[in-house]
Amino acid sequence: MTIEVMSVITIISVACSIFFGVLAWRRNAKTDDKADATQMATIIVKLDNIDATVRDIKADNRSIQSDVQDIWKRLVKVEEKVEALENQG
Repeated sequence: MTIEVMSVITIISVACSIFFGVLAWRRNAKTDDKADATQMATIIVKLDNIDATVRDIKADNRSIQSDVQDIWKRLVKVEEKVEALENQG
């Protein structure tokens, strides 16, 4: 009879350990999913900030290019006037 009682206790112990193991695994999976979602949201926000910064840099670059073109046109006019003055004198 003691062997049967010990077998029943062993079976109950194994069943309990499997049950609690599954519960812990499910809880950890939920926690991991929440952590992954939080990290993904952080990454998305940072990527959005990088995108906005790159757009600002591109806009600044276009403005600078426009300024350089204006300065280039003015330089060409000045060179033409200098050449015209040199030809007169």
